[in-house]
Amino acid sequence: MLRTVTATRYVTPMREGGSLPGLMEADDLGTYVVKFHGAGQGRKALVAEVVAGTLARSLGLAVPTLVTVQVDPALAPGEPDQEVQDLLRRSAGLNLGVDFLPGALDLDPAAFEVNRRLAGQVLWFDALVANADRSWRNPNLLYWHRRLFLVDHGATLTFQHRWETAGAAAARPYQAAEHALIGCDPQIEAADAELADRITAPVLAEAVAAIPADWLEPDPAVSKDPEQVRAAYAARLADRLAAQPA
Repeated sequence: MLRTVTATRYVTPMREGGSLPGLMEADDLGTYVVKFHGAGQGRKALVAEVVAGTLARSLGLAVPTLVTVQVDPALAPGEPDQEVQDLLRRSAGLNLGVDFLPGALDLDPAAFEVNRRLAGQVLWFDALVANADRSWRNPNLLYWHRRLFLVDHGATLTFQHRWETAGAAAARPYQAAEHALIGCDPQIEAADAELADRITAPVLAEAVAAIPADWLEPDPAVSKDPEQVRAAYAARLADRLAAQPA
């Protein structure tokens, strides 16, 4: 399960994202980029962040530490921006916090050399979780302390937006033509041989267990039972892994 912290101060909005994440301080003295369940992308984007981030870490890929952040709407009146006030009020309760990496640089593949092995691993992972948001226009890769960090996975697990077709989507080929690292000559076959066996049933179970129950939305095509919804996420990812040749 993710560790929970309590937000103590809203520092500044991070206006690069369409969902208006904000930089917040918490009672553990940490600083987090907080993504709010009351934002337009809703709770499913937070679910995708948790599951994808957990799976990435299980594959040995670097992702910032994730926590859940308890937000008190009493923080809202202290913010001069009405949009931020409204967002904080809508987002009372648990939200997602991503450890802030001070001084991190946005990865420009033309300026930073990414070795073929790592490029293949990132591309393989993105294909597994159907990441629609790691293009050369918006890499969502940060270079920090000489390591490549993967961020912003709210656009993964696209099957959750239409559960009735999730089974068919499992074998859909990943469109990698505009992937941020496609120009690095990624070693895809080597990544498949190295990583596929790491995505086991216990790993999938751990990834879905990390989803807070409050974020699991019942769906007529799945179930009203949160545990059944968790099982559906794990099953669809297992189907995706089984379709890895595609």
